[in-house]
Amino acid sequence: MAARFAVARAAHQLSSSAARKPSAFACQRWQRPAAMMVVERRLFSGSAAVREKKYTEDHEWIEYSADGKTCTLGISEYAAKSLGDVVYVELPQVDLEISAGDAIGAVESVKSASDILTPVSGTVVEVNSTLEQKPGSLNKDPEGESWIAKLTVEGEPEGKMMSKEEYTAFTEEA
Repeated sequence: MAARFAVARAAHQLSSSAARKPSAFACQRWQRPAAMMVVERRLFSGSAAVREKKYTEDHEWIEYSADGKTCTLGISEYAAKSLGDVVYVELPQVDLEISAGDAIGAVESVKSASDILTPVSGTVVEVNSTLEQKPGSLNKDPEGESWIAKLTVEGEPEGKMMSKEEYTAFTEEA
């Protein structure tokens, strides 16, 4: 019985390694066309670009969903550190229609208060109500679990939108 499993395992390894590296003796019609590989890479890289966070000069970030119709909005780590200990977060109302540049809420800390501005127009579809009970969680994970709101997007963002690298350079200059 053990010998049968060893033979089956060896056959599987040979067949899987043959699938990865085409033999010089293999028939060309069994090999994968190069054009299919390029298409697969484009699809993968395209979806990664959609999910990239973009940052504003006002220290907010947005991250689009895979379909590009909704996005998540929050404040950057730089803004959370600059504010200090957050003591209150004013969240927008669900179904609130917004325009790019509107203040949709506020963050108050021991040091100061700051408006939350949106770089996109659309409608608020969900808010992170956890921040009302635990506003300090905004200091712990501002670009993760402590997002502010989820929005449906109408049109393109207004103002300068930066990648993570561009935003880091922007904050170092300030």
